[in-house]
Amino acid sequence: MATYAIGDVQGCDDELATLLDTLKFDPSVDRLWLVGDLVNRGPKSAAVIRRIMALGDAAVVVLGNHDLHLLATAYAGAERKAQDTIDDVLGAADRDELLAWLRTRPMLHHDERLGYTMLHAGLPPQWDLALASRCARELETALRDDASCAELFRHMYGNQPSRWSDSLTGFDRLRFITNCLTRLRFCRADGTLELKYKGTIAQAPKDVLPWFRVPNRRSAGIRIVCGHWSALGYHLEGGVLSIDTGCVWGQRLCAVRLDADTPSPVFVPCSSSGLRIE
Repeated sequence: MATYAIGDVQGCDDELATLLDTLKFDPSVDRLWLVGDLVNRGPKSAAVIRRIMALGDAAVVVLGNHDLHLLATAYAGAERKAQDTIDDVLGAADRDELLAWLRTRPMLHHDERLGYTMLHAGLPPQWDLALASRCARELETALRDDASCAELFRHMYGNQPSRWSDSLTGFDRLRFITNCLTRLRFCRADGTLELKYKGTIAQAPKDVLPWFRVPNRRSAGIRIVCGHWSALGYHLEGGVLSIDTGCVWGQRLCAVRLDADTPSPVFVPCSSSGLRIE
């Protein structure tokens, strides 16, 4: 049995199908982890969701920022962005089933046997695995509450608060958790989140660090697989394996076998047809 992690698909269903064929993925014995952002910016978001849903328990998905944006649009009328390509989900005959399935995916997945934790973006330096898991469960509970999830989505957007405190409550707490798990790339040395800069490490402002390089990070020592950061590309450092290789931006889609002694990436090139490139 093999366990593969796949980077941000973002509606690139043709490339996903090619990658699964390349891996000779067999859902009867193999397992698939997807690091979030199944949807948006690519041409076939609904098809991606259906493909992963059909795998049943063979697939584990954590939610990314684009997945949450789709849900916020559907459930709370969030403002659409010019680059959004989510109409195929919102207008689908099976829309309700697709959205309900997506809304019940976890925000963080930990496998003790495999020794990996999967999330979409990053962790603030104040969180260890136990605290990160508790915070993820808080957000999952709010997302799955039919009575209040629309209110959550209306309060989800924004960059504040920018620093963790155990005393955070309400939507401020949930927004901070959301930003860490689905948007984080950089922090300052004091643990303050930097959410505006999205580029490479080499060109980053001098006073910010990749979240995984912040001194005294409490999650150091655990192996993490994540995505979200296409400008970083395939990157392994300090136990953090980042696998968003920018398929939707015309680059390639990445898979890594997590149960191998040494991670070895497998790539398939992007098909430029139909992609929304900024």
